[in-house]
Amino acid sequence: MEKQRKSFILLATFGVLMMVVISLTFISATNRKPLEKSTTPDIETTAEKPKGCVFKTTFEGEILDSALFYKAPEKVLTSVESALSYLAEAQHPDGGWGAGFHNNQQEMNPHKVKPDPATTSMVSMAILRSGTTLNEGVYSRQLNKAVHFLITEVENSNNNNVTITDLTGTQIQTKLGSNIDVILTAQFFTNLLDYPIDEQGLEQQVRDCLDKCVIKIQKVQAGDGSIKGSGWAGVLQSSFANNALEAAQMKGAKVNEQALEKSREYQKSNFDHETGDVNTDMGAGIVLYSVSSSTRASAKEARHVEEKVKKAKEEGKLEKEAEITTENLKAIGYEDEEALKYSTSYNVYKSAKNVSQKSEVMTGFGNNGGEEFLSFLQTGESMIIGKDSEWKKWYDNVSGTLLGIQNNDGSWNGHHCITSPVFCTATSVLILTVNNDIDKLVALGGS
Repeated sequence: MEKQRKSFILLATFGVLMMVVISLTFISATNRKPLEKSTTPDIETTAEKPKGCVFKTTFEGEILDSALFYKAPEKVLTSVESALSYLAEAQHPDGGWGAGFHNNQQEMNPHKVKPDPATTSMVSMAILRSGTTLNEGVYSRQLNKAVHFLITEVENSNNNNVTITDLTGTQIQTKLGSNIDVILTAQFFTNLLDYPIDEQGLEQQVRDCLDKCVIKIQKVQAGDGSIKGSGWAGVLQSSFANNALEAAQMKGAKVNEQALEKSREYQKSNFDHETGDVNTDMGAGIVLYSVSSSTRASAKEARHVEEKVKKAKEEGKLEKEAEITTENLKAIGYEDEEALKYSTSYNVYKSAKNVSQKSEVMTGFGNNGGEEFLSFLQTGESMIIGKDSEWKKWYDNVSGTLLGIQNNDGSWNGHHCITSPVFCTATSVLILTVNNDIDKLVALGGS
C-alpha cells in the first residue's frame, strides 16, 4: 500500500511539472513574434540576427567615432528588408544579376535581362553592407553564388583585354562607361576581403582576381587621370575607379601610386572652389554628378589636413582661430607644393559637399535615374570618410526621399537613363545602410 502511495505521488508530481512546462512553452510561443515564412527561392530563414552581422556596428555603437553614430529608423529597416527580398528573387540561376541593355530600357523584368558583372557587384555589395556574409546571414547562399559568378567572369577574361565581360551596350556601360564592370567588380572584391572567407582557396582566388582587375583599370586610365571609354556620365565611372583603387591599395593590391594620385586630381579638377564653377563636360551637363565625384575624391585629404591643423592648434603651433590655408600649412611643416595640394583639397571638399546637397542640385536631371542614386551614395560615403558630422542631416534628407519613392514590390527604378530596378535597388540599399559601414569608411579615410 505504501509503495502504491509513493508511486501515485511521483506520477502526480511528474504530471504537475509537465503541465508547468507546457504552460511556459505556450506563453513563450504566444509572446514571440512569429517568423515570416519566406517564399523566396534559396533564402535561408533564421530566427535570430546573423552572428557577426554588420548591423552590429551601428546598433550597438561599436564604431571608431561615436560622434558619427546614427541608429537607422525602423521604417528604414523595413524598407531595406523589402528591397533585399526583391533582389534575392531577381537573381539568375548562374548567380548573377542584370540591368538590361540600353536599347531596351523599358524592360523591368529582372529575369528577362542578361546578368552582368557591374550589376552583380552592386547587388553583392548591398547584401554585404546589409548584414550577410559568405558564412552567415539570410542571403549567404545568394552571395556565394554571386562571388563565383564574378570570379568566373574575371578568370575567363583575356589578360590582354581591359574588360571582363563579352556583354556590350548594357545600361550601366552606356551611361557610366565601357569599363564600369571591372571597376565595380574590383570594388566588391575589396569589400568582400573585410569578412572571413572559409571556403578553401577562395580568398586567394578573390585576391588574384582583384589584382587582375586593378591592372585592367590602370590600363584604361587617360593622361588626365580619367578613365577611358566614358559613357553619358563618365565622371562617375572615373570616380568609382578612384574609389576602387583606393580600397584595393588598402587590401594589399598592386596599385600604382602615381595613377591613384592622377585619378584624385582629375576628380578634384572638376570643381573650382574659388568661383564655384563646375566642369560638367564628363557629367552629362549635370552638376550633381561632377560635384559628388569631387567631394568623394577630396574627402580623404580634407580630413587629413583637418586633423593635422587641429593637432597643431592643440600644441600651440597655430592660433585657435587659424584657418586652413596654404600659408598656415607651410607654417606647421608642409612643403610648398604639399601645402597647396592639401589646402585645395580641403576647400574643394567643403565647397563641393555643400553644393551637392542643394535641393536644386540634388534634383539632377529633373527626376531620379541610377546616376542620381549613385551621386547620393558618393556624397554620403564621402562625408563619413571625412568624419563630417553633418552626414546625419544628409542621411535624413536622402533616406526620406528614397522611402517616398520605393515601389510596392520593394524595388526602386530610374525614370531616365539607368532605369534598371535591380541596379537602382542595390544602390538605394547601399545608401540606406551606409551607417553600417561607418567604421570601414572612417578607416579608409585614415589610411
